[in-house]
Amino acid sequence: MARGGQRGATQQRRGSQSARTRRNEEGIIPQLARAVREVEAAVARRSAMPEVRAKFQVVALLAREERTRVKNDTGLSDSRRGEELKRLDGIATILAQTAARDSTLFTLLDENAEISESAKAMRRELLRKAGVDEPEPEPTPVAVDPELAALAEKRVTPLSVQAYQLSHPFLAPDFAHARVKVPPRRLAGWELLEPLFRSFERAAPDAPACMPLPEADQLTALTGRHAPVGRELMEHQAQLIASAAEGHRTYLLADEPGLGKTAQALLAAEAAGAFPLLAVVPNVVKTNWAREVEIWTPNRRATVLHGDGDDADGFADVFVVNYEILDRHVGWLGTHGFRGMIVDEAHYIKNKTSQRSQNVLEIASRIRSRIARPLMMALTGTPLINDIEDFRAIWQFLGWIDNVVPQGHLMEALEETGLTPADPAFYPAARRAVIEQGIVRRRKIDVAADIPARRIADIPVELEGDAGRSIRKAEQELARRMVERYDAAIATRRTGAEVEGIDHRLVRQVAGWEREDNSTKTGENVFTMMRRIGQAKAGLAADYTAQLARNVGKVVFFAKHIDVMDTAEKTFAERGIRYSSVRGDQSSTTRQKEIDAFVNDPDVQVAVCSLTAAGVGLNLQVASNLVLAELSWTDAEQTQAIDRVHRIGQAEPVTAWRVIATQTLDTRIAELIDKKAGLAARALDGAGEEVEGGAIDLQTEALVALLTAALEARGD
Repeated sequence: MARGGQRGATQQRRGSQSARTRRNEEGIIPQLARAVREVEAAVARRSAMPEVRAKFQVVALLAREERTRVKNDTGLSDSRRGEELKRLDGIATILAQTAARDSTLFTLLDENAEISESAKAMRRELLRKAGVDEPEPEPTPVAVDPELAALAEKRVTPLSVQAYQLSHPFLAPDFAHARVKVPPRRLAGWELLEPLFRSFERAAPDAPACMPLPEADQLTALTGRHAPVGRELMEHQAQLIASAAEGHRTYLLADEPGLGKTAQALLAAEAAGAFPLLAVVPNVVKTNWAREVEIWTPNRRATVLHGDGDDADGFADVFVVNYEILDRHVGWLGTHGFRGMIVDEAHYIKNKTSQRSQNVLEIASRIRSRIARPLMMALTGTPLINDIEDFRAIWQFLGWIDNVVPQGHLMEALEETGLTPADPAFYPAARRAVIEQGIVRRRKIDVAADIPARRIADIPVELEGDAGRSIRKAEQELARRMVERYDAAIATRRTGAEVEGIDHRLVRQVAGWEREDNSTKTGENVFTMMRRIGQAKAGLAADYTAQLARNVGKVVFFAKHIDVMDTAEKTFAERGIRYSSVRGDQSSTTRQKEIDAFVNDPDVQVAVCSLTAAGVGLNLQVASNLVLAELSWTDAEQTQAIDRVHRIGQAEPVTAWRVIATQTLDTRIAELIDKKAGLAARALDGAGEEVEGGAIDLQTEALVALLTAALEARGD
């Protein structure tokens, strides 16, 4: 009996131990113990891959939750509670030892640390293995905002983009150069954003406003391969591109207009390999961006988004979209795999509550969530319009700050100062830290040696809507009418007078007949066509002028017709931009009063001038930028207008911005004006030599070009 009693006691002890073993293998703690050992081994092998980091974070979070549950579970005995807390302490110890090997893991334990989707999925899997079924979180019910619902309905994905996505089903994220989110350490608890803004208000007048850029002797090797054949980079442009080639990735490019910000941005993208590239731009310069892509990065293909993007090329390298239609495309733009994003005239997003700003910030955030170090560039000659707070949205777009604190490099730089906002020295140091994130500001006068004293820069614009369609239809009708006259002349020729291909002599005769035939009352002629084009461009030209005025101060706006001037003045009034008006029907007293206001009153930003009435006899060198809203029929008239600004007393290089309507006669007229100017220059340079081709009649030459293009299109 004694032996039987001993056997029974032994079996009871073994049963108790077996039960304890089974109990210790149940629940979440065993799963956490195995997972933390896997993380420990991986980090010991220096393999802190994203999945290892996610597992470290999940183990730490679940261990924290389990500790809270064990402490509050009234159904546990004290001994059982102590046993489980001891096991959790062991897991915590391994976590701490592992993080000591890789200090970046500590950032995953911060209470504000983000939890990725992969980490959430890993958490659900660990709980499932532990026998805990955690339901998917139900979305918090919210009231449906009718405006947001309407916005969602407007969102589109162009067919060509869908084709691209089908051919690239796995757009892999790139975190090869990821940097760990840097939380405040010594500066924890300090309000930092406001002091950063204030640091720019407190800056000394001569404080630098440009980040350090490579020296001139370092440029050749870094930038020579990025400039297209036949295009020479100016030194200030090459410096920024060299900076991108060296690895810098965020820029607030605040150069004055006329210093080639678009070219710098495109070539920086080339140097950084930031394609596909997204460019968000004002509507008035959308076409110009596509042209600049062709000029500066000829190996890249651009597509311009219009409306719902029906004619977009989803396989392009550069996507150009204007702010006004961004809301329709914000969905797919965030997932297209862009490696860079440029925001032109970035002061457009200064109001963070606007839908426009929210769309830009959303896309930027989604790009950064997939690409660790994308190229992000904000282009604006005037980052500040109202007050220092205008910086907020731009800095957030660039990833320098979020809604609460500085981020990444900027936070590191502020920590390294060893100062706090309580120290006066903090402000210049903080301003310098922000500038070194990528603020680049050069004025024309600073780089005058790089740029010519006078230059003409074309701004191509697309005429959209009913006006654009009507003009293109009228131009087609004018071409058709001349083709009929050409064909009629060919049909009445005597035998033996045939010419193979296009008879260019006859083309010129038909163009002359068309110009001289004032009896044609049933269609457009070249004069009325150009006037209609000027009317259609008026709003776009005024819009661009308003941007210039915000960027550089005083601007002269030239137009041929009163209705174009009226449209411009209405636009300026609506924008709160003060202007003076110089017209042909004014008395000499009124005219001088308007001129004096522009020259002497710092609040008068624009002079709206008649090309014929104000093209001579005025001194407007208080401005260094002018806009030619309509083209002249003579190069001399254009030159006279430019010379109102480019004259003795002008201290800065002058830029004439010529607004050109693409795919219309406007483009041909601009080319002819340039050709005529070139002929005149050759005649002067040749000391009176005969100029080949003689004088150019712009009206006739425009008609010749139109008729020739129509005949070539039908295969003559």
